[in-house]
Amino acid sequence: MIGALCLVLAGLMLMAQALIARHRAGAAADLAALAAADHALRGQQDACAGASRVARAQGADVERCAVRGEIADVTVQARSGPMSSSVRSRAGPPGPAGGRVR
Repeated sequence: MIGALCLVLAGLMLMAQALIARHRAGAAADLAALAAADHALRGQQDACAGASRVARAQGADVERCAVRGEIADVTVQARSGPMSSSVRSRAGPPGPAGGRVR
């Protein structure tokens, strides 16, 4: 009985760490994409350097960064214990009011 309880608790701890990693990666990806989009007009190198600084400040690493025009597309990886999660985020200027972004 105690062994089963320990296994259940270990599983719950792993799920919690996976959830923490996912949320940390999501927040870092959003912030990094916004930072890259903010510097997009300075070129991809400056934009991605800004995204990397922001991601590192959030405890994550940029896996991929691409800038096309004013749109930044960033993938960030974050770890929590043995678990890691990668999240992709895009940022750029808003589209026309009420219109669809393509």
